[in-house]
Amino acid sequence: MSKSGKSKKIFLGILGGVVIAFSFFVVSNWMWEKSSLNDSCMSCHFHTDADAAWKQSVHYNSKSGVKTDCAACHLPPKGTLEYTKAKMTMGAKDVWSYITKNKEDIDWDSKGELEYAQKIVYNESCEACHVNIYPEGITDEGVTAHLYYDDNKEKLDLQCISCHLDAGHYNPNYQHSALKEAPKVSGEIHASATEIKSFENFVETIPGTSASISMIAVPGGTFTMGSPESEAFHQANESPQRQVEVSSFFMGEMEVTWDQFWAFYAETMSEGRTPPAKVYANNSREDVDAVSGPTPPFGFPDQGWGMGERPAITMTHYSAETFCQWLSLKTGKKYRLPTEAEWEYAARGGTSTPYFFEGSPSDYTNEGFWNGIFGADTTQINRYVIYVNNSKNRSQEPSRVLANPFGLKNMLGNVMEYCSDWYADDAYSQLADGAKDPKGPESGTEYVVRGGSYASDAAELRSASRGHTVHDEWLRTDPQNPKSIWWYSDIKGIGFRVVCEIPEEIK
Repeated sequence: MSKSGKSKKIFLGILGGVVIAFSFFVVSNWMWEKSSLNDSCMSCHFHTDADAAWKQSVHYNSKSGVKTDCAACHLPPKGTLEYTKAKMTMGAKDVWSYITKNKEDIDWDSKGELEYAQKIVYNESCEACHVNIYPEGITDEGVTAHLYYDDNKEKLDLQCISCHLDAGHYNPNYQHSALKEAPKVSGEIHASATEIKSFENFVETIPGTSASISMIAVPGGTFTMGSPESEAFHQANESPQRQVEVSSFFMGEMEVTWDQFWAFYAETMSEGRTPPAKVYANNSREDVDAVSGPTPPFGFPDQGWGMGERPAITMTHYSAETFCQWLSLKTGKKYRLPTEAEWEYAARGGTSTPYFFEGSPSDYTNEGFWNGIFGADTTQINRYVIYVNNSKNRSQEPSRVLANPFGLKNMLGNVMEYCSDWYADDAYSQLADGAKDPKGPESGTEYVVRGGSYASDAAELRSASRGHTVHDEWLRTDPQNPKSIWWYSDIKGIGFRVVCEIPEEIK
């Protein structure tokens, strides 16, 4: 072959390579771009309500007539390295899910929760469109919130989606404004409180409201508080174990419900922002005849999960204590939060095992190699506890579970419950063996919470498991100054149940 013939073949080979490379680039770029179009997104994201909810949102058809595409929110701004990385990662995940998962098995409700949305919506994308976050017509509350965001977004890792959960997908249960009045609760208005004549279960009727509380008579006794080091998932703050004597008391059959809390809110709510110092001063008076109650929360604090008999959530420890103060004034009895010793005694229901029902934490937990592959044992625990494996990432009504031996429901799971005690890691070291009705440390910075929540693993639901408030973190995104003393902005699974002391006349 002549030299010119070889050159021609080389030239054609190079040209062919360039054409193939260019064609590959064009096709790849076309596929890259097409895979970010709305139709492409909807072909994989086959949630039956996603398309409808998106088209009802303010981002689909804004006042200016602009339609925001899926990728504009669910990917970082186009042209950045983060965009490429997120697109490749999300694309691979979506394709894998499309191939391996059945849509009937996917918990779609949990995909609409804030915890999930925070993983797939990007602040940079919000800011790329909303260059001016102080638009004409913004409310004073909006200005305050956006100023707080501007000043703290990097330090506190604040996210736009935390306050604008309904912007991209319409949610009829979402409200982005202060709740002006308590939801209406129907029913007969009680004329008087229940008279206690003996130490037995009773239903407290709250005068002037339609609310009532089922109270369980918990007989006193002695028990071992804490857990042995041999117990699976034992923590250091659960020891040393102590023998503790607890006097008899009445305890709410379940956590305080929304119906009960709204009765308190409707009678005591504070108009506007009452200075916290003034609220504390009024409510701490010994001769107080009317408590100052919560200021309006933003949106619906039930998260759209439902109210009624579901546990009231997101209130602060102070709010729970004030509810007890109000309930005492209304009924003429002494209501309060349980001590940590009373709570654990009641939760155990006379048992000394990790749970008040049969079974080992090692079998019920999602942790560990074996359970990670084959799944945790849920047969027994599902009957008594609302937790991560059966909650659908939200609180549930008490009818879902069976009571413990004392007749108390949801002592473990559903929502964490406040105790009256200050928290200390070494609280049991400070506790004398054989103590009667102990009340924990005299001071502290955080309060004890017990029982775990709907998001907890079984290991965290043991009767001895201890937790505490994280006050500043739970108010992280609250833009108010001073921050709310009534409502937490960054915790959902927290509530409380009440204890009623036995009247002297029937002791």
